[in-house]
Parts: sequence; C-alpha cells; structure tokens
Amino acid sequence: MAKLKTLPGLPPIAEDIYLFHEGTSYHSYRILGAHPAVEDGLEGVRFTVWAPHARHVGLASDFNGWNGDEDSLHKIPYSGIWTRFFPDISTGTFYKYDIQGPKGERFLKADPYAFAAEVRPASASVVTSLKGYTWQDAAWRRKKKRLQSKPVNIYEVHLGTWKRKEDGELYNYREIAELLIPYLKQMNYTHVEFMPLAEHPYDLSWGYQCTGYFAVTSRYGSPQDFMYLVDSCHQADIGVIIDWVPAHFTKDAHGLRMFDGTPLFEYSDPLKAEKPGWGTLSFDYSKPEVRSFLISNALFWLEMFHIDGLRVDAVTSMLRLDFEKKEGEYELNELGGVENLEAVSFLKELNTAVFQYYPYTLMMAEESSAWPGVTSPIDEDGLGFNYKWNMGWMNDTLDYIEAPFETRPSKHQLLTFPIVYAYSANYALPLSHDEVVHGKKSLLNKMPGDYDQKFAGLRILLGYQMTHPGKKLLFMGAEFGQFIEWRDQYELDWLLLEYDRHRQMQSYTADLNLMYLEEEALWERDHELEGYEWITPHDSGQSVISYMRKGKKVKDMLIVLINFLPVARKHYRIGVPRAGRYVPVFQSEEQKYGGQGASITEPIQTAKIPWHNQSNSLELTLPPLSFIVLKRDAADREPVSTAKAPRQPQRNGLKATPSKKAEQVQIAVSSKKIL
Repeated sequence: MAKLKTLPGLPPIAEDIYLFHEGTSYHSYRILGAHPAVEDGLEGVRFTVWAPHARHVGLASDFNGWNGDEDSLHKIPYSGIWTRFFPDISTGTFYKYDIQGPKGERFLKADPYAFAAEVRPASASVVTSLKGYTWQDAAWRRKKKRLQSKPVNIYEVHLGTWKRKEDGELYNYREIAELLIPYLKQMNYTHVEFMPLAEHPYDLSWGYQCTGYFAVTSRYGSPQDFMYLVDSCHQADIGVIIDWVPAHFTKDAHGLRMFDGTPLFEYSDPLKAEKPGWGTLSFDYSKPEVRSFLISNALFWLEMFHIDGLRVDAVTSMLRLDFEKKEGEYELNELGGVENLEAVSFLKELNTAVFQYYPYTLMMAEESSAWPGVTSPIDEDGLGFNYKWNMGWMNDTLDYIEAPFETRPSKHQLLTFPIVYAYSANYALPLSHDEVVHGKKSLLNKMPGDYDQKFAGLRILLGYQMTHPGKKLLFMGAEFGQFIEWRDQYELDWLLLEYDRHRQMQSYTADLNLMYLEEEALWERDHELEGYEWITPHDSGQSVISYMRKGKKVKDMLIVLINFLPVARKHYRIGVPRAGRYVPVFQSEEQKYGGQGASITEPIQTAKIPWHNQSNSLELTLPPLSFIVLKRDAADREPVSTAKAPRQPQRNGLKATPSKKAEQVQIAVSSKKIL
C-alpha cells in the first residue's frame, strides 16, 4: 500500500496502521514509541502514540517545562494515532505525552512503547536506541530445538534480592552476570527464569504490576546491559526465561490506566476491568489494538533480547470472569459461562504468533485451575502453550511435606494422585517464590522435625521433584536451605554457607542437578506414559513410595525409593523387572550431604522372589527420611557396540506437543489401580 503523506513527516505506512487496528501488527513497537531517525536530512526523534479519544497530544519534556501546548503531535486521520518528528532531540531525553482527554482534562503519561524509563521513583520515559550491542550467541541460537525430550531445570531469580552490594545497592545487569552465571554452572542448572523485568514503579510488586511493557527496568541498567546478561547466559549454555504479565497492569497515574482520558487498554466495564484482589486492571482483549500491543510485546522480548521462553503469569485470572470475585462482582459471558472468551481467543492468537516466528520458544502457562487443553494444539481447541506449571502437584506435595510425621500415612494419596494426571499436559514442576513468602515459610522451615530432620526432609523433597515426570523449577535460596522465608527487600542469606548443613545442602542440590542431566531416564520420555511405572504406591503405612523412570534404552532405567518418615526400614523388599546387581546412583543420606551415612555400599543382587508383580526383587535398608536412586550394574548389561561420547545436554525451546486423548483415557484407567 502507498505511504500516507497527508501530514508533514507522517511515519507508518497505511498497511502498518491497518494491521494495528486489525490486531495483527505483531511488531508494532517498530512504529509506535520514540524512534531516533533522520528525516529530510535532519537528526531527531519520531514520536508516535495511540490515543484515539484525546483532544490534543503534545510532547512534554525538560525543554518545554513539561508543557506540551506548543509541541503538538499530529493526528493521522481516522486512525487514533498521533505522530511527529522532532529535530534536534537525541537519545537520553526524558519525555511524557501531555494529553488532553475528551472532557478537557490534562495529564502526563509515560510512553506505552518506550524502550526505557527513568529509575524509580521518577517515571518519565527515556528516548532510547536498542542498537549498539553486538550479540555473540549465534552458536546457541543455531542449535535451538524442541526440549520435550531434553533436560530442563530452571533456577528462578529475583534480580534485586539474589545478591546485593555490601552497601545494599543493586548490581546492574552486567555485574550480576559475572556472579550469577558461574553460580548457575556450578549448580548445574539448564535455565534461569527472571521474575518480571518490564518497568514497574513499586519494588514490592516484584515486577508483576507493570507500567512500561517495552522498557526493561532501569533499576539494573540499560537495555544493552540486559542484552549482555542474556548473551552471557547463552554463551555459557544457559537458557533465559522471563516472567511476562499480560493479565493485568497497575493503576499508577503515569501508566496505561485511562490513557487518553478513557478506558483504552482496560475494559470499560468495571466488572471485567477490576482485579479487586490485586488492585489492578485487566487488559481489554476484545480490542484489536490491545492484542497488537501485547503480542508485539511478547515478540519484542524474543527478538530484541533473544529470550528463550516466557512464563505467562496469572493465566487463570485471564480465563475466568469470576476469578477471585464474589457473587455480583462479575457477569456471565454471552453463552452463560464464566469463561472470558476474548482472553481465550487472545491466548490462542498469542501462541500461534510466537511459534510462527520462534518455533522453539518455551511458552509456560501459570494456570492454577483444571482448564482443559492448556498445552493442547489450537486446532484441537487447546490454548497452544507447550508447558503448564503443575500447580496441583505443587499444592499436594507441599501439603504433604508440611504435615507432621504422624499424619503422613493418612495423606499418602497426595503422593500418588499427581501421577494420575501427570501426562494430561506437558508439565513443569514449580517450587516457586509464591510458596516461600507472606508467612508461608521457606521450604526448609516447612519441614517437620528437628534441625537435621528438616534438612533431610528438604533433600527428599528435591529428590522427589527431580525424579517425578515433568520439567523442574526451584526458587533461589532453597538450594542451600534458606531458613527464613524470602524477604523481598534484602539479599539471600548467603552467610548461611558458613555453616556445614547449608553448605552440604548446596552441594547436594548441585549433585542432584548433575544426576538429572546425566540420567536420560529422568527426561528422555518425560511426556510419555512409558517413561514411568510404579513399583508400589500402596505402602501408606510406612510412608514409602517406589517407582521406575525409563528412558528409550532399557539399560537407562532407574529405581527410585523415598522414605518419608524418620524411621529406618530394614529388609525392605521391592520388585524389579530384571535380574542382576543394582548399584546406587544417588543417596540423600550420604555424610557429605549432612546425612547419617549411605545405606548401600555394595551392589545389591536380586533374588528370584516375585514381588510387586515383578519376577525378581531386591532387599535393602531405607534410612530415615531418605531418597535413593538405583540402577542396574553396568557389568550386568548388554554390551554396547560403540563407545558413547560424553553427552552435551541441549537446553533450548520446544513446540507444543500435548498428550493424546488416548493417553488421558489410559491414565484414567490406570488411576484405579494406583489409588
């Protein structure tokens, strides 16, 4: 289509405007916002903003006393878009839009598409170029592939409180890279997930109440500094995921709320707009311009910052009109249901666009209900994500491990039930920040018992997570046994590493993570029913579970045993499918981890005693509160024809490939046997 030239220096071509209003302008940040440019031989900045109901839009800055009367933008006819090229303005200039609403009211707004903002509590946008950084991660990007049958072990980080300088000041993105990346490598994580890094005014919102969706927060430096952090992670073979928040936004005066004097980004209906529990506003997913804004933002992080995945926050609050609302605080949809049909449509469009441009992206939904088809294909009426946080597993598991020892036998179903639906979606198993804050206690302090029993309990919790089907996520601090729950204004208690138990806990987590990387059975068939088999789910009286994890090769099979009570189980017998000698791959009670000492020091020979529906069995001692992984001795296995080179695990994204309906039927049938 021809360029619009009806006003001086008009920017976008007509097609860009058309797509924006259609809801399919997936790179709208290239047009809207503040862009340094050269026009008619003059250097300056073009400013473009969507404000359809405004009477007037001016540019406000230091140079005009923050009064935009004399520096008006021009309105493109029939578009609701205002634009103007200002010569002699350069990068680093602070600005806002001086907007007059339809009723004549005046207010200053930050640019929704700004690439940077002032450091809080100041709130102006900053003219910024995203050029000038030379990426060095081409090798990483070339090898990106599906992660469904690869290891994914995520370390969740809040950048402002992971570590701070001695004077309490924040590290910038470049400085934190020099500290965090060696630690991630030391601890054998495959990915790091950052809590939201879009600009936000209030530290204690943790980034979940945004004002600048296209501005990486200036708390920790410039966009190029953040590029350095991501690039450095990739060069170290570590994937980067960020929390992304399309569910709601903050009501701060300079933000998106009532942007042009009317509900523009939010719903006009307060019953749909208000999130009363959070004091925030929902995006209006019915507006095509809002869909262009949000989908462009998702692609922006993937394109401009080479992000490998988005953990989409609060999906349930998007999907349900009645989310955390009382009767009378919501209305049913046109079909008489509580589903937000516009949000459902938006999420499908979002995932379609993301996988079209970046097919190996991790798109992880934090979805806390039993909404069907979250990771199912869109053509099967799914939402199209490729992973869903398994909130059911997390809640059941934490309910169990917080229980006093004497009540655990009565809660045994909390350990057995999650496997019933483990293959109904592609799951990640989170032990996240939400579970260790606001009085919920740290993971370590959730454990019943004395000092040593708490550490033993944390060891078996992490072992259980690592050997259960699904990808893994652990919030920072748990890896070394942070005793106090997460404090969102202070760094982690690294001084605890001066004490043996915490240092041993850290070593345990690193070794557990390494075992996960090295044992294909723990991830190769993560989303296949054939990758898991119970040995016994029934031993509730002794609070012991045992199961097999299987890879594609028979020789890779692992036997997992967990004793959840502080009582030794001597002469404990389990059935195994193959005769031979079994050796320990991992034992949580080794002294180097702070345990009482490994119970298995020699290979265990099977006996021809049928047990647990297996023709062979072996007998061993389970120490109190212990986690043991066994593997058939290599000497008893079939010879391998060629030597296997050390495995270099791939740590990148995947396409949505959910479980088949037939598998769900099989799960339902098998659940009767399990329970």
